[in-house]
Amino acid sequence: MTTTTTAAADPAASLIDPPISTAVAISYLRVSTREQASKGGTDEGFSIPAQRDAVRRKADQVGAAIVEEFVDAGASAKSADRPDLMRMIQYVKTNKVAYCIVHKVDRLARNRADDVTIHLALQQAGVMLVSATENIDETPSGMLLHGIMSTIAEFYSRNLATEVTKGMTQKAISGGTLGKAPIGYLNVRTRDDQGREVRTVELDPERAPLIEWAFKAYASGNWTVSQLHDELTSRGLVSLPTPKRPSKPLAVSSVHRLLTNPYYKGDVVYRGTRYKGTHPALVPPEVWYQVQSVLTAHKTAAEATQVHDHYLKGTIHCGQCGSRLIVSNAKNRHGNVYCYFVCSGRHSKRTNCTRGAILIEDVEKLIEDYYTRVQISPAQRDALSGMLHHEFDRLMAAETDELDRLTTHRDRLEHEQDRLMQAHYADAIPLPVLKREQDRILGELDHLNRRIDAHHGDYADARAHLDDALGLLANCADIYQQCDDANRRLCNQAFFTKVYIDEDDELRVENNRPFEMLLDPEVNANALNWTQNGDKARIPANDSVGKGSSLVRGVELRVSRVRTSLTVLALTATP
Repeated sequence: MTTTTTAAADPAASLIDPPISTAVAISYLRVSTREQASKGGTDEGFSIPAQRDAVRRKADQVGAAIVEEFVDAGASAKSADRPDLMRMIQYVKTNKVAYCIVHKVDRLARNRADDVTIHLALQQAGVMLVSATENIDETPSGMLLHGIMSTIAEFYSRNLATEVTKGMTQKAISGGTLGKAPIGYLNVRTRDDQGREVRTVELDPERAPLIEWAFKAYASGNWTVSQLHDELTSRGLVSLPTPKRPSKPLAVSSVHRLLTNPYYKGDVVYRGTRYKGTHPALVPPEVWYQVQSVLTAHKTAAEATQVHDHYLKGTIHCGQCGSRLIVSNAKNRHGNVYCYFVCSGRHSKRTNCTRGAILIEDVEKLIEDYYTRVQISPAQRDALSGMLHHEFDRLMAAETDELDRLTTHRDRLEHEQDRLMQAHYADAIPLPVLKREQDRILGELDHLNRRIDAHHGDYADARAHLDDALGLLANCADIYQQCDDANRRLCNQAFFTKVYIDEDDELRVENNRPFEMLLDPEVNANALNWTQNGDKARIPANDSVGKGSSLVRGVELRVSRVRTSLTVLALTATP
């Protein structure tokens, strides 16, 4: 009686040394996810014990005793790199085993390549594969059924992945949250009036205020990520507890990661595409963009805070050799200190540059004068805005037609896929034809879905970003005059990639996008011509817009820095 109780409590208790006349067998059990392995609050869930019972019954039928059990709990069969599967292969190589018993063939593998590899390893060790629920053996009909079941398992796995991706994409397009919401939010489940479960995301009343404060504090430019981490820890910010992990303070890397997550400004990102989320935004977009620019400024090695810091470091370069200009403080015999920019190439003797030192205040004046020269008039701003918005309308119309065509093609392929399965179930087409056609359709659907995802770029945001850039350009000199040093650095990052100072103290500027296009004389001339022409809609884009189309297509490449500069305008503008 005691022996029976022990065997029921311990699955391994039934793994006995078989009598000499009994065949030796091993078993392999698997579930795909950790959730399956812990359902019902038990260590093994429901699936593993059910598989074990079926395998033991099959062992009794074939007159075998199971001496070793291998279990992969929470391991996908899409990959053969599973701990207990690898241990099982090594076991049969060193031990005499007659049978390997599984609940179903798809417990071993869900693609033909892995199935062949695993089956070959078992055959070479003299082990026969037996399925508890399928008529699989070494006979020709058994091998045929094995191949068919493996192919069906592979098709099921691939089709399931496609359906999951399609569902996830649609959820992202609808603004839903994919998976666990980041810290500051809570995943909640409610019931609607009809009793259906509804999964939503709400603000965490305990952590959301701390996350909001962190964004606003870091946007000021007065904190490093490490300092912010220490302050959040002292204020009591800890992670959400889980059944396996208690709450604990965040790591510095986690603080940096949350500062870069667009989810906090209301966006959902899936497969590289950004969608407007339905969850409540924790921080305004302008604050989030300000944070991104401060992060960029802090991580730029050329502009990292050193002994002699200046907001122009990393931006200005020697016009003679191209090296960065660095700060040098010189003291005269009276003790007066003079601050200069000197060529780092000449200073370190890496180049043969002969560029002399230049007073920092003179360089500051050159940059201020540049902003005054490039600031556009209201008329120029209206002309550029009108021409480029016209180009946006043209591109959007073309994008809409293309998106309709792609969507129609995708729907046709999905309908063809359904008809193909119906024909197979009606024995109208053989399995090899089904597999070949399904592979073709799945390949085309994957390609189409990637193209459709790419078409979901938000033109409304692109228009807003373009207007932001034009607004900044129309007020850049006034803004720059009112900025403190930290925000001047951000403005320079928005406008420039590099500024070269020649020997005659003339500037040569490399502008960031989109400003290199907005300041292009050809683009400005085209905008004025476009405005002066009465029949704008009939002007060919190549004649009137010129480079405007390229600008429209690339307008989002410098979104964060444009947004940063507009935040600077809001922070520094006087009443």
